Amino acid sequence: MRLFNRVFIVAASVLLANAAQAENWPSRLIKATIPFGAGSAADVVPRLVFERLSAELGQPIVIENRVGAGGTVGTGALAKADPDGYSILAHSSALTVAPALFPGLTYDTTKDLAGVLMLGFSANVMIVPNERPWKTIQDFIADAKAKPGSISFGSVGIGSAVHMSSEKFRLAAGFQGTHVPYRGGSEVITDILGGRIDFYFCPLATALPLIKEGRVKALVVSTAKRVPDLPDVPTPVDIGLKDADSLIWFGVFMPAKTPRDIVERLHAAGVKVLNDPATQASLKKLGVEPMPLSPKAMDELVVREVAANFELIKAAGIKP
Repeated sequence: MRLFNRVFIVAASVLLANAAQAENWPSRLIKATIPFGAGSAADVVPRLVFERLSAELGQPIVIENRVGAGGTVGTGALAKADPDGYSILAHSSALTVAPALFPGLTYDTTKDLAGVLMLGFSANVMIVPNERPWKTIQDFIADAKAKPGSISFGSVGIGSAVHMSSEKFRLAAGFQGTHVPYRGGSEVITDILGGRIDFYFCPLATALPLIKEGRVKALVVSTAKRVPDLPDVPTPVDIGLKDADSLIWFGVFMPAKTPRDIVERLHAAGVKVLNDPATQASLKKLGVEPMPLSPKAMDELVVREVAANFELIKAAGIKP
């Protein structure tokens, strides 16, 4: 009985401490980890939101770019951080690719992280050099099938969102292609403009100026619905391809054991920021559209995408 009482007292003390912690949150600065380099979409989008979120919370948000191994270094550090509500992670849909690419991860993507706030999503646009003969995506697919192995495509790295968009589309359309990974998007654009590779599933914000200036041709967008800025460019669904669509999303996470009251508070503050017309206008300039999801729905999305990416990476024969 005494042992039971001691256990009960300890458990009650922990619950009271967590409740007090949540009640006072946030009372000091919050540390945000971005596991990608400065200037990337996965860096620029959360920085824009965090600036406004800091003002809403009344506490500074200090950002650290902790890069390495496809974003897994920074993610691993955050997953093991103190779940006190003062450590957050800004990531992209690349989060759900890592488990299939890096089997020795020090964390479990589906168990060690808690979804908090979905910042939005962006489409990729398949762009090709102007000198290529293809006028439509159907022309491209027919040519690629007629000349197996002749098509090359670029990405910003193995397992990146643009790489996965390319592979998903390629497999659904049924053509072979040679993947050429680059260190950054600017290098891929240079080779597209120079005609050294055949296509690139380019993030919308980067692709739009090139398309509008007539420097490249846009053949298809990656999303299931057409993009308002490119109303004449078809989707995979439009051309009858099943399970070929994809998107890049950007979200905020916390260590899984963070008190739910804190998770919900941060979510509510973030939704308020994202609903502000000024924030929406700024994100739209970056090619980011709203993607409202609850923390629970984010967790479910991560579980689904991790499983799907295992299958995609296996089907495409992708290796780290």
